[in-house]
Amino acid sequence: MTHEYSNQDDDSADEIRPAFHLGQHDSTRVETLTNIQYGQVLNSGFQFITTPITNAHFHERIVKLVDESLVQADGQQKPGSRVDPIVTPLTPEDTTLFPEAHTSGLVGYASPWIDLCSPNHAIASISRQVLNLEVDYANFCGVRSIIVPGPRQDSAQTGNGQGIAQYARAIQEALLIGTRINLIIHLPMYREPGLEEKVTQLSITNGGESKSHSTKEIDIFTSWDSWHVIRTVCNYDARLFVGLRVPRVLPARELQTRWFSEPLQYLTYGPSTFQTNKAGHPSLGRAHQELVHTYMRLKHAPYFLLCDVGPELQDGPAAAQPVDTSSTSEFPALGDAATTQPVKPVHKIQGHNAYLAYFRHLERQQEPYSDLELNTLTNFQDWLQSPLQPLSDNLESVTYEVFEGDPVKYNQYEMAIEEALREWSELKKPTSSPEGVVIAVAGSGRGPLVTRALQASETTGIPVKVWAVEKNPNAYVYLLRQNQTVWGGRVTVVKTDMRAWQGPVISSSSSSDSAGQPVHGKVDILVSELLGSFGDNELSPECLDGIQHVLAPGTGISIPSSYTAHVSPIATPRLYADIAARHAAGGEAGLDAFDTPWVVRLFALDFVAAARVPDHPRFQCAWEFAHPQPQATMDAVAARRSGGVVGGGGGSMAGGVGANDHNARQCHLTFVCRSRGVMHGLAGYFEAVLYASEVEVDKDGDRPMVELSTLPEMIDRKSKDMVSWFPIFFPLKQPLYFPSDSELEVTMWRQTDDAKVWYEWMVEAYRWVSETERIKVGGSDLCSSRRVACLM
Repeated sequence: MTHEYSNQDDDSADEIRPAFHLGQHDSTRVETLTNIQYGQVLNSGFQFITTPITNAHFHERIVKLVDESLVQADGQQKPGSRVDPIVTPLTPEDTTLFPEAHTSGLVGYASPWIDLCSPNHAIASISRQVLNLEVDYANFCGVRSIIVPGPRQDSAQTGNGQGIAQYARAIQEALLIGTRINLIIHLPMYREPGLEEKVTQLSITNGGESKSHSTKEIDIFTSWDSWHVIRTVCNYDARLFVGLRVPRVLPARELQTRWFSEPLQYLTYGPSTFQTNKAGHPSLGRAHQELVHTYMRLKHAPYFLLCDVGPELQDGPAAAQPVDTSSTSEFPALGDAATTQPVKPVHKIQGHNAYLAYFRHLERQQEPYSDLELNTLTNFQDWLQSPLQPLSDNLESVTYEVFEGDPVKYNQYEMAIEEALREWSELKKPTSSPEGVVIAVAGSGRGPLVTRALQASETTGIPVKVWAVEKNPNAYVYLLRQNQTVWGGRVTVVKTDMRAWQGPVISSSSSSDSAGQPVHGKVDILVSELLGSFGDNELSPECLDGIQHVLAPGTGISIPSSYTAHVSPIATPRLYADIAARHAAGGEAGLDAFDTPWVVRLFALDFVAAARVPDHPRFQCAWEFAHPQPQATMDAVAARRSGGVVGGGGGSMAGGVGANDHNARQCHLTFVCRSRGVMHGLAGYFEAVLYASEVEVDKDGDRPMVELSTLPEMIDRKSKDMVSWFPIFFPLKQPLYFPSDSELEVTMWRQTDDAKVWYEWMVEAYRWVSETERIKVGGSDLCSSRRVACLM
């Protein structure tokens, strides 16, 4: 006996999964549903419904107007003039959509027979006027979203961009008319045959020809090209979205990721997308299920729109029967689902919708949210945050608390301290205090690293003397309390800027010199968590330079010992739209929006650079810092500060003496892009070596290391599940479009003038047109964060 998909949820009620919002669309519907019909669809399990804005009567009079206009145009031979038909306002006979209690729950569907791309002026003008009338009237009725059928052909198919440009201009105008309406452009993921609207357009009705290029190989990016033109003309309007028709055969993952980064409102499925399982019920193959799982992890996950799958509606008062929930059948085997044939629309039975039941089943198969996703990660998706100013600002307790919520980072730090202590003992290094190895935690905050240092001492059995250095007077109070209640008085707490600290005061009878001043000792292990999202963007190099003088010469260890900054070009339309809106709003922060490196949990993004290209990986190292600095470098810094040397770098030229020029950096990187696309900025990451063994060597001759990494391709190997740092985003002022087989050249600078540190960046796009000639096809402005620099 075969069973249909069960609607029972046997999973734990404590598990929270992505919620599916399922809508119903009937491409043959020409009238707004009656209240009874609307109730039938909702009772069958759908949550929203599409409605035509105008009806068949309106269509007929528009067709008549087109015919008259074309006849008039044929008879008008006067040069310099053209026919300009006018669509008269709507009448009650033209629509069955009126303001009702449930109207705001309807999704408008613009007339699919208009042709905004038509090369015929009369048809294009009439189509544009129809769209404007429908948008304006739906806006009046209280409809808040309208799906507009997208262009049926792209520029690559028609041979020119006129039609797409006309379409984009019409959508821009419609956004101005529908002031409170969201417009969703309905496009196929790619031009798979059979995904287009079936309704005949005005141009075809009147003798136009639909040019077909079905014999050519399908270019999977043409549909995205059209969308990019539309949203660019509309200036990335926040009320413009895309609805994707999901094909039966999914394209390459590269295109799936491209659409993942876009403002996606709907995923639409028709009967042809589905397969049938052995029981004869609709199902989706593994690739489609993975696509659903990936897209539903978005904070603003798309809704599902099921097209032409029923239910069949009645005008009578009889209500639809409830969906059968008695079945306990299991999900069909993926292998079975993958080998079945396309589903014919035979499941539109009264009272039960097999497609809907399948999606509810698929909803229950979604992986539950982890606690980390629920409480932190999902909320922070693509949310712009200004970088911290830890030296100029005193952080609040809640900020420290967020930092402390990541056990992975502190586990790695504790492991690094343990290894350093073990090898210190193994190498029989001298300690700077008779009480044991001297550890200083620079920038202690609320003390999590202090706790880990004490735990590392207990684990290894090696005695330590711990100093906690913190400039924040409020955190200093908290540290004193921690020392009383948690650490048992084993820590010496010092309130000062780490750069001004002279080192541990030696505890002995001779603790003062002949002038009565305290005698300061050295530190054996200097521990800090000054790293930012780009490694050095919160001035870790400058801070550690300033405290390096307390480190025991020759034997002292810095944790971290080194860190590298990495970048990759990305497409992030949502973030670009957010930054553009801030910039347009004005104000001091708005004016600098495109020159600010933003800390953000990048999620809805597309890495535009190809992976696994020899010598040009997707993620490339920009620069590196290592600690402690060579003594010769520190001597040169001291000489510049004293005025004994004239500085020669960017810092001195900017008005400083060049004492921090050794921390300036520059890089020039080349990324290869196989497919055409658009770039909105650079994603920044970092890797850090907390401690590298001074004793052990692995089989490859490398020293084992305790590391941190935020690189997407390395984080699972080096610091899995670490969430202390989100990436940093360096935006471009204008999106940079590039053709296929392009090279993106990224130039970045870390600049300083002895008082502050800032970044500058620019991108250029090149393409080889022959074996010997490479031409520039695009480039960005030079962006600079100097106005929002990190203060030293």
